[in-house]
Amino acid sequence: MYFASVVLRGGASASYASRCFATHSFNASPGYAAAVAAESGLYGSEVLKTARGFRRFVDEAIERTEELVSRISQLPASADIIGAMDEISDTVCSVVDSAELCRNTHPDREYVEEANQASMRMYDYIHCLNTNHTLYKAVMSAEQEAVFPTREAERMAHSLRVDFERGGIHLCAHKLERVNQLNSEISLLGREFNENIIIDPGSIEVFPASRIPKHMHHLLKPIYHRDKQKEKGFHIITDPVTLSSLLKWVPDSEVRKRAYVTGNSSPRANLDVVHRLIAARHELSQVMGCKSYSEFATRTNMAASPDVVMSFLVELSGIVRKKADEQFKTIRNFKRQKTGEAFGDLEPWDESYYTGILKSSVHDLDHSVVASYFPLLQCLYGLKSLVKSLFGATFHDVPLEPSESWHPSVLKMLLHHPDEGDLGFLYLDLYARKGKYPGCAHFAIKGGRRLSPKEYQLPVVALVCNFSGSPGSLNSRLNHGEVETLFHEFGHALHSLLSRTDYQHFSGTRVVFDFAEAPANLFEYYAWDHRVLKTFARHYSTGEVIPERLVEALNDARRMFAATELQRQIFYALIDQTLFGEQQPTSTRDTASVINDLRRQHTSWNHVESTHWHVRFSHLINYGAGYYSYLYAKCFASSIWKEVCCEDPLSPAAGSVIRAKFLKHGGARDPSELLKDLAGEGVMRRCAGGIIPDVSDLCEEMNL
Repeated sequence: MYFASVVLRGGASASYASRCFATHSFNASPGYAAAVAAESGLYGSEVLKTARGFRRFVDEAIERTEELVSRISQLPASADIIGAMDEISDTVCSVVDSAELCRNTHPDREYVEEANQASMRMYDYIHCLNTNHTLYKAVMSAEQEAVFPTREAERMAHSLRVDFERGGIHLCAHKLERVNQLNSEISLLGREFNENIIIDPGSIEVFPASRIPKHMHHLLKPIYHRDKQKEKGFHIITDPVTLSSLLKWVPDSEVRKRAYVTGNSSPRANLDVVHRLIAARHELSQVMGCKSYSEFATRTNMAASPDVVMSFLVELSGIVRKKADEQFKTIRNFKRQKTGEAFGDLEPWDESYYTGILKSSVHDLDHSVVASYFPLLQCLYGLKSLVKSLFGATFHDVPLEPSESWHPSVLKMLLHHPDEGDLGFLYLDLYARKGKYPGCAHFAIKGGRRLSPKEYQLPVVALVCNFSGSPGSLNSRLNHGEVETLFHEFGHALHSLLSRTDYQHFSGTRVVFDFAEAPANLFEYYAWDHRVLKTFARHYSTGEVIPERLVEALNDARRMFAATELQRQIFYALIDQTLFGEQQPTSTRDTASVINDLRRQHTSWNHVESTHWHVRFSHLINYGAGYYSYLYAKCFASSIWKEVCCEDPLSPAAGSVIRAKFLKHGGARDPSELLKDLAGEGVMRRCAGGIIPDVSDLCEEMNL
């Protein structure tokens, strides 16, 4: 559906002309842009100086949209219809995206509640827009009859019509009503799934406290034994982050097992939610004329069909299997050696613990030593330096007014180019705090779009992370996995900030689903290259540049079990495709059976009875037959790195190519054309009407 899909698929948004956000000139100076922002409220919005401002924000958005709807109804078939439709999308997204960021990050409950109310009001209104036949007919007539000034405008008209029809507007009345009911049901199921994870993450009690490594004690809640009052232990919530730490660091196998079983069995209520979600999506796809939800979800992507996706996944699984089996045996033999159990099995709760020891011992890695070279502020300096080297653009720190920021730790930066002027704004919310979005993510606040030949609406985005420490603290040091994550999210931000599209509908990350992760995956490579790391990775106390041998050890350790990790991602993607494929499970138990069958077919790992890991695999909600896109991105990024960046990753020439042939276009060009222009014909191949990435560069990189 047009307006809802715009919000959900791309995560970019923009304000409508000068009403809720200040519109910045393409050639504005940093001082001017900062002065304009200083006069505003939250995110630079004039109406968000208080929490209740979200009500006015919605009112003004609806008022402006109604004006545009009335105008479109009177326009002849022309490109003007497409421009007005983009302004509607821009107007709607400005509210929804601002509310989404607010409700995930703002510490003030009043702001969060007002943002939630604003989201619900806007989604109700979006439903009206998605079922507005006047708009749909205007778009159809424009696509069929208008003469478009650019290829982007022509692509825009087609995209709008397709997005409308994904919402079922072309169906008869009773079918459209059922589509709307199912979409509402699916949305509520997604909310229920996520709420269940928060309500019931699972927990265990561990006695005595000595069974948990000392470096984890400060993260856990201490308790005392009921019968042995003086014996201290821990009450441990098995949320995903804590569970991951337990499985990696706790030597006690019994504690790891209990944590694994509990963490992978909660919340049990989601077994039924997943079953109902599968059924609702399957019915939706059939009403829409598709055999499966996977077909419905993939037909507008590069893959174009579930057959293409499954062909890709099965092929890659076959390539990886031999090496992954060898790595499984290596881990199992190492465990037997350590435990003295000559015939001991390797269980899922053993993997992280023993692979961590193996990597550290074989490659002489001490993770505390590695982290000493990555103070968070130095990492930010490194990202600024990278952007300067590649694109000739500079990030300037911008002062924040209290009313503009949602937390004192938030930073704001302006991206400026000496020849082009201001390019966009970036907020950084980097430190963990209670009640905040728990992961790392790129949030859009405003998308870029051409307002006139000389004026461009600048994109505004936010990176939200949850690193430990406090702002400016010398103790805020990242492990290398966190450095990679920071570079990944920064890749998304640069995609948004450097795109220059005529329409915000195509701005930055607004691309087809199985192409969206490619820039982020590409920028992960910079976090592993010593030529890049030596420009900023310095010891927090001595200032010593990170040694090349240490970076080589990190890379060797990464490759050590790369096939196992790749196999895991293939397994996840196969689960996603299978559950939303043609053959639907008929009971909640069957979902687990399907997953266990896939585990046996595509991995060497055991299934643990009574566990149902997928009950908190939130990608089933957010991606729904789209998880394979991560693997597409890995393949594309590997080829781009090899063809464009590997020889000299800091080269301005490489940066110019990446920007001009890739990031600049957002979703305004066909992604297969972009990839071919950027990395050559060999980056992909056509199969059954869809696109399959070439896997050879990724396999060579992983020694497969």
